[in-house]
Amino acid sequence: MVPLPARTDVSALATGAVMRAATAASRLAGLDESPAIDPVRLAVAYSSERWLRWDGRALVGFAPLSAFFRTSDGFVRTHANYAHHRQALLHGLRLSSDATRDDVTAALQVRTTERAVADVAERGGLCVAVRVEEPAADAALRRTPLVDIRRTSAAPPRPSRPIDADLPLHGIRVLDLTRVIAGPVATRTLAYLGADVLRIDPPHLPELATQHLDTGHGKRSALLDLRSAASGDRFAALAQDADIVVLGYRGTGLEALGISPAALIARHPGLIVLSLSAWGTDDRRGFDSLVQAESGIARIESTSDEPGALPAQALDHSAGYLLAAAAIELVGRRAREGGSWHASTSLRRVAAELLGLPRTPDPQPGVLPASADGHTQTFDVAGVRVTTAAPAFRSPAGRDAFAAPRPWGLDEPVWL
Repeated sequence: MVPLPARTDVSALATGAVMRAATAASRLAGLDESPAIDPVRLAVAYSSERWLRWDGRALVGFAPLSAFFRTSDGFVRTHANYAHHRQALLHGLRLSSDATRDDVTAALQVRTTERAVADVAERGGLCVAVRVEEPAADAALRRTPLVDIRRTSAAPPRPSRPIDADLPLHGIRVLDLTRVIAGPVATRTLAYLGADVLRIDPPHLPELATQHLDTGHGKRSALLDLRSAASGDRFAALAQDADIVVLGYRGTGLEALGISPAALIARHPGLIVLSLSAWGTDDRRGFDSLVQAESGIARIESTSDEPGALPAQALDHSAGYLLAAAAIELVGRRAREGGSWHASTSLRRVAAELLGLPRTPDPQPGVLPASADGHTQTFDVAGVRVTTAAPAFRSPAGRDAFAAPRPWGLDEPVWL
């Protein structure tokens, strides 16, 4: 059993997602055997933020304003790790930009849950109600594919290069337009298997440096403001030579920039597009912790009168490995069948999958690993000694080490 103790079967969810990616890689490499997954290594990979070290120092996980708060009639969960989300939360609560956690606590205690959510959302902040699970809604979600894969148009096959069992995605070019954990885990997995991954970010929304290093292994990172015509043209040229584009932004934002899945595939036949969202058809902003709260997971995992949480950002990580598996599978299908392809999933759909698994009245036995010895790697990144979790699974040829991450935003937006 994977040591990720919870009432819900996080171990099964994590093992299934990682196994799906590892198996897809083995099949693309022409191998039939099922890969073995080390349960402790998988647990370390899923809880990677616990093991991240910056010159030997452990790092803070959630920011002070990313937390559960009481309202006058329940609880809400906020997310304010990014500076712009922190400001939006404070503005929504009519607080000054230097407000403290105590100020936020006081502002929320006098609001109903509904009013708190509405006030914060009005300013573009992130705040959701902590709810109980809705079995009928989750069952309906489980009747849809965990990863929805569709062939969207015809295109000639793209024969792949000779497959290297160690790097089965060598020669595959991936544009990564994702942030935080789930999308970057997917693209990190593709880079681990040999793909040339180029992450593109808007310069006005900087990524957290430590967050990027935790999931940036083997990728390059460049900045383009796609709101400008020049950067849009440069992105279009990159997409023309890409095999895969991974999208983690909200649908309305992608449409405004002209880079929705449909628009990209229409302009670039033969492209594989992967889409990740928090809520599925609901276009709200969201994060793993917020989906846990609103889906009922936080209530299930509670050990007191306050909401609880999973032992890792398991929705994020699982969605990432599931999307990576879809990408690997589609590289093989496109080589054989041709076509343009779109694969999508959401954190909410992954949550429904977890809620459909068996659970226990008390947290499952086991504890998070006390030590990550043998399951981490250390790199020199621009003069900083950075330690991260190692890969969750071995490559088809048995390799189990990432390439070093690179600093955020310092590469040129070009293919090598």
